[in-house]
Amino acid sequence: MNSQETPATPTEQTSTGPGAASRGSWLRERSELGVGVLLFAIGVLVLGDALTMDVDIAQRGPVGPRTVPIAVGIGLLVIAVLLAVDVLRGGRGEAESGEDIDLSEPSDWRTVLLLAGVFLGFAVLIGPLGFPISGMLLFWGAAFALGSRSFDRDPLIAATLSLVTYYLFNNLLGVPLPGGPLMGVL
Repeated sequence: MNSQETPATPTEQTSTGPGAASRGSWLRERSELGVGVLLFAIGVLVLGDALTMDVDIAQRGPVGPRTVPIAVGIGLLVIAVLLAVDVLRGGRGEAESGEDIDLSEPSDWRTVLLLAGVFLGFAVLIGPLGFPISGMLLFWGAAFALGSRSFDRDPLIAATLSLVTYYLFNNLLGVPLPGGPLMGVL
């Protein structure tokens, strides 16, 4: 060994060895397995919630409130297993040929983080401000994050969408949304 060379650390030996490259490429070639794992986890969550749901035993008819969540959970598990089997047998998803995107370009993390911030802000503000105001901020913020810079039109469209959504859910569908300071006005 040369005096200028330093021995490789254990982490360098494992990360640069021939097995590490093959593991990385094996996972990259089967990246759809991540979708299968996510679907499986969601299926387990849905089934767990459905089976532990507190339900009144005196229900009418054969279909109760657990039926649809159990069916959805089982469907998610079946799809996750079928997707994993297909990927492990060499199946691959079809490439993005119909959309006008360049797959070699990196992800636009600024837009992703802006949208995540908008959704987080909506979740925090819906209690104190109510749906009409926080919904307007959600729609306006999402439009801004996705590239719209029409500062005279966007707030009006966002306010209209938010008020129409609030009215439809609250008054027509009977799904109460928090009104916030506008509770008496609307």
